Amino acid sequence: MSPIQTLDPESCYRAVKSRDRRFDGVFYTAVRTTGIYCRPSCPARTPAFGNVTFHPTAAAAQAAGYRACKRCLPDATPGSPDWDVAADVAGRAMRLIADGLVDREGVEGLAARVGYTSRHLGRLLTQELGAGPLALARARRAQNARVLIESTDMTLTDAAFAAGFSSVRQFNETVRDVYDMSPSELRGRRGGSRPAHGTVVMRLAVRTPYAGRAMLDFLALRAVPGVEQVDGDTYSRTLALPHGHGTVRLRLPDVATPGETAFAHAEFSLGDLRDTGAAVERVRRLIDADCDPVAVGDAFAGDPVLGPLARRRPGLRVPGHVDGNEVAVRAILGQQVSVTGARTTAARMVAEHGEQVATAVDGLTHLFPTAAAIAELDPEHLPMPRARGRALVGLCHVLAEGDIRLDRGDDRDATRSALLARPGIGPWTADYVAMRALGHPDVFLPTDIGTRDALRRLGVDTDPRELAETWRPWRSYAQVHLWRSLTEEDD
Repeated sequence: MSPIQTLDPESCYRAVKSRDRRFDGVFYTAVRTTGIYCRPSCPARTPAFGNVTFHPTAAAAQAAGYRACKRCLPDATPGSPDWDVAADVAGRAMRLIADGLVDREGVEGLAARVGYTSRHLGRLLTQELGAGPLALARARRAQNARVLIESTDMTLTDAAFAAGFSSVRQFNETVRDVYDMSPSELRGRRGGSRPAHGTVVMRLAVRTPYAGRAMLDFLALRAVPGVEQVDGDTYSRTLALPHGHGTVRLRLPDVATPGETAFAHAEFSLGDLRDTGAAVERVRRLIDADCDPVAVGDAFAGDPVLGPLARRRPGLRVPGHVDGNEVAVRAILGQQVSVTGARTTAARMVAEHGEQVATAVDGLTHLFPTAAAIAELDPEHLPMPRARGRALVGLCHVLAEGDIRLDRGDDRDATRSALLARPGIGPWTADYVAMRALGHPDVFLPTDIGTRDALRRLGVDTDPRELAETWRPWRSYAQVHLWRSLTEEDD
C-alpha cells in the first residue's frame, strides 16, 4: 500500500490529461476552483495543474472538503488493486471496512481484528489512505446509499439503515455533503424500472480486459447443487450474511479491450437490507473485481510459457469466494479426488447439514453448512476417509471458535501457518485456501494434478517450483492460466 505522500502529482496529472481509465479507483482528483473530486477519466475539461490535488481514496477527498462529481460519479469505480495486493495493515483494514465491520462492531472492533489500538490504527490509516476508519466507513456508506436510492423502490428511511447509517439525519447530511444533493433529489435522477422491495440491482465496476466467460466456466464446473448454479450466462448462489441470508444472480462481462471500465450485472435478493454492503463486497471478491489486469498481463508478456496463454485469454481473473470457511471445507473435500467427486460430496453435505432456505431462484435451496454445524459431526460417519473426516471436523471447530479467520482481514502468512499446523492440512490445501479465500495474488500449487498436466501439455519439463519463481508476484494468476489451458481446446 503506497502512503498518501508517495502519490506523484506529475504522474497523476498525466493520467488525468489522458483520461486513463486504468487509474479509476487508484486515486481521485480534487479541483480547488470547483470544490469537487473526480475519477481520473472524467470527461470534463482538464483543470490546470496548479488547481488540483490528488487523494488515494474518496474518503480522503471528502475529508478535505470536496464533493463527488455528478458527471463521472467517482465512487462508481473499481476499488484500488493495492487494497487486494497489499498484505499490510492498511490493506487488511480496507477490506474489513468494505465488508461493513465498522458499521457492525465500530472502530474498536476493526482495531481488534488487525491487532492495533484504535488510536494507532487511526494514525496509520490517515497516513496511508488520507482518512481515518470512520471517514473511510462513511464514504462506503455514502456509496451504498446512492446505489440503494437510485436502484430500489424502498423508502428513504429504509435506504438509510440498509446503507449502514445509524440515523436518518446522519444519512441526509452525508448524502448532501458527498453528492451536493438531497436523497430525494438523487432519487429523482434515476430512470428505468424499479425492482421489488428487498431486491437490489447493481452494476459492479471491473477493469478490462475481463474474461467473464472463463470465470463462469470455472464456477460452473465446481457449482454445488442447492447452493450454486449456472444457467446460460448467469451464475447464481445463496449467501450467508451478517444479518440473514440472500441470493445473488450475476452476469459477467467478457471484454478483451484494455483500459476501460466494464460492469458485472448483479441482482441481490436480501432478507435484511442492512447486508447490502457486505453482499456487494463479497461478490466483488468472488469475481476479483479490483484486479489490475494490465499489470498482470505485462508481467507475463515476455514469458515463454505464460506469454501465449495471457495473450490468448486477456483479463483472466483468480476466482475468489463469498465465504472463506466454505472454501476451506471444499478444499479438504477435494483432497486427492476429482473436481466432480468433491462436488458430489459437497452436495451431499449440503443436503444433509445445510440450512434450507426459501429463495426466488429455482434450484437454490440451501446455505452451505456452517463451520459450527460440521464441527458437531462424527468424523467416522462422513463420506470420506476417516483421517480426512477428522481433519475436516477439527478445522471446522477452530473456524467456529474464531481461532482462525478466513475473511481477508488477518495476516495471510500467519493464517497459512495456522492452517498448516492443523492435522491433515498440507501445503496444497493451505495454498488453495490462501488463493481463493484470502485473495493472495502470489500462490502456486506445484503438486496440483492440473498444474502438472497443463505443463506437460505445454511441453514444459522444468521443475514447477523453479519455473514459478519467475512469475512472482502474480503466481495465483499464473496458476489460473495453467488450469484454463486444459480446457482451451473446448473453446
